[in-house]
Amino acid sequence: MTEFNFVKSSYSSSGGECIEVARNLPGTIAVRDSKNPDGPILRLTPTTWAEFTASLR
Repeated sequence: MTEFNFVKSSYSSSGGECIEVARNLPGTIAVRDSKNPDGPILRLTPTTWAEFTASLR
């Protein structure tokens, strides 16, 4: 499997509430907790990711 290239979210706070997002694989947006990089990875379609982020605005 190709590796995800995670980047810390620009919306993450300095208080440890951080997520990392990977967009380097076509058709998949991956999200993980930056404090637990070996933990579970949430995989979303780009459409689902767009709907999720739009709901936060």
